[in-house]
Amino acid sequence: MTSSARRVHTVHYPETDHVGEDFLLRAIAEALRPLIARWFRTRKVKAFTGADQFLYWVEGDPTRRVAPDVYVLPKVDPESVPTSWQLWEVGPPSFALEIVSRDVGKDYEDAPAEYAAMGAKELVIFDPGATSRSRTRVRWQVYRRLARRGFVRAAQTMGDRVEVAGLGCWLRAIGEGRDARLRLGTGVDGEELFATETEAEAERADIAEAEVARLRVLLAGRG
Repeated sequence: MTSSARRVHTVHYPETDHVGEDFLLRAIAEALRPLIARWFRTRKVKAFTGADQFLYWVEGDPTRRVAPDVYVLPKVDPESVPTSWQLWEVGPPSFALEIVSRDVGKDYEDAPAEYAAMGAKELVIFDPGATSRSRTRVRWQVYRRLARRGFVRAAQTMGDRVEVAGLGCWLRAIGEGRDARLRLGTGVDGEELFATETEAEAERADIAEAEVARLRVLLAGRG
C-alpha cells in the first residue's frame, strides 16, 4: 500500500456527553472543588483540582472514561485549563469523589471497578439520599489502593464524616436536603471546619477592624 493510500486514523476523545445533571449533585461539587483547591494552596501542595471532566485511561479507546464529580491530579499545574485528561500523560487521580445521583447503580456498582481499572489511589462515594431507614444505601463509602490487597473498600459509614487520605483531612456532610453540602474538616477527628474563601475574608476583615479599634484606644490613651 502506498503512502497516499494509507488512512490516518485519529481517535476522538469527547469533552462531554451532554447528559443533564442533578441540581444537588452539581451544587455540592461546585462548592467543594474550590475549597479543596484552596486547601492545597494553603499547604503549598502542587495539585490540580477539577470537576466533571472526562478522564481517559486507555490510550486509543475513548469509551474507557469517567467524569468524576470532583477529582485531584497530584503534581499537575493547578492553573491548568483542561477540557479532558488522558491519564497516560498525567497519571491517575489521588482522590476522586462520586456523588450518588438518580442512577444509583452506576455509582454503587460501576464506579469502584472503573476507578480500580484507571489506577486511582482513592475513591469516595457520597450518597446524600441515604437515610437511617435505607436498606441498601449508605452515606459514605471509601475505596483505597492498599498494598497486597489492591483497590478495596476500606470504610463505609452512615456518620457525618470520613477521613480522606488523598486530601490529608476529612470530608464532612453539612446541612440537609437540597441544602446538603460537603466541607473539609481538620484536626484529629475533623471537628474544625476549614474556612471557605468568603469565611476567610470575613475573618481577615474582623481582625483588621479589631486592630484599628486597638490602635484608636492606644492613641486616645496617649492624648
